[in-house]
Amino acid sequence: MRRSFPRRAALGSTAAVTVLALGACGIAGGSGGTDDAAAADGEVSGEITFQTWNLKGGYEDYFTDLIAAFEEEHPGTTVKWVDQPAEGYEDSLSADAAAGNLPDVVDMGPEAAYTLASADMLLDVDAADPESKAGYLPQAWEAMTFDGLGGGTYGFPWYLNTGPSFFNTELLEKCGLDAGNLPSTYDELFDQAKTMAAECDDATMIGRLPEMEVFGSYGSQLMNSDQSAFTFNDAEGVELVQQYADLYEEGGFTAEAVNALQTEELEAFKAGQVAWLPGSSYTLKELKETAPDVYKNVEVVPAIANTAPNMYLESLAVSAQSENTPTAIAFAKFVTGAENQMSFAKDASVFPSAEGSLDDPFFTKDDGTDDARVRVQAAKQISDAQVWVPPTFSEASSVFLHEQIAQAVLGKKTAQEALDATVAYSDERIAGSE
Repeated sequence: MRRSFPRRAALGSTAAVTVLALGACGIAGGSGGTDDAAAADGEVSGEITFQTWNLKGGYEDYFTDLIAAFEEEHPGTTVKWVDQPAEGYEDSLSADAAAGNLPDVVDMGPEAAYTLASADMLLDVDAADPESKAGYLPQAWEAMTFDGLGGGTYGFPWYLNTGPSFFNTELLEKCGLDAGNLPSTYDELFDQAKTMAAECDDATMIGRLPEMEVFGSYGSQLMNSDQSAFTFNDAEGVELVQQYADLYEEGGFTAEAVNALQTEELEAFKAGQVAWLPGSSYTLKELKETAPDVYKNVEVVPAIANTAPNMYLESLAVSAQSENTPTAIAFAKFVTGAENQMSFAKDASVFPSAEGSLDDPFFTKDDGTDDARVRVQAAKQISDAQVWVPPTFSEASSVFLHEQIAQAVLGKKTAQEALDATVAYSDERIAGSE
């Protein structure tokens, strides 16, 4: 599936501010808990609009058949499918919501859902249909449940992605390491990265700075118990940033890597300049097709994590502005039901969030192929994985975090100062959305 899975960008634009302002003024189309509880009542009939995010090009047959099956199961219904490009998707959601044109059922991640739900523009699906919770993996349901908004759940979990670690064993051996003793924790990773720094001046272990999900998998507590304030400036968070600063000081992290994006990290791995790549379920296929010389030396092992590994989640949210809520709910549940999730997961190289789906032999048996090797390894992670990026951590905060870590790595401020500044900045973003 040629759709990248960095953390989903939250709605940090002027359009998002407009949405929040409308919600604060009571103009937004939200329904509130009492109305949400009755939203599923009524006849499943009539027309709804279903919007996906950059999926039409590769999966048109799947969705065409899916919609036809729903309409056949529910005579008198019509589902209009629209697909939006990846670029500017979250801004488009905000603009549609502010204009009262949000589609009935919408593909989005937790960050976008939190922004729209905070403006009362999404349906609390747990209040509307409390029994549906049992059909999804607990950690997936929890990722769409926002304590900062009173504990409502603002989307039916859909597909997941996670991935193991990929190591270039030839590069490790060249730089004085034992390819049979690959790191599994961050301490081991940084220790081996320092060995590489001492042995090689043309390659490094790590290719870019950490994002928020790394703080979670490292062991930092990202937020307080009610999700009202960030806390990743704790001892573990500071230690993580200091690890990068120390590695930079020892020559094991480059100036180029300080500014590198996910795509640049991938390209450096393909070029044999970086030994470790945190990947996804389709990384190995990409390496085979575009970097065959590196591919033949790649070892696939579980993701580096001190706590739980990270996963990414997409959901189907239901607009609180919908004029046909019973049909919208029925369709969202239909798409995210176990059978249809399994079909999509097999087609798109992602993982289902439906309870019990990962017990299928497709995710548990390695048939010796590359695809199966990565799929089985990644599927094992999901039972323990968490969506580490808090939904309140905005894209602006993500950019600010990167800037502050870079300052600390370059020695322009301490790790504590960098994270204290980022926590203060991020807390202001939460306060501004209330």
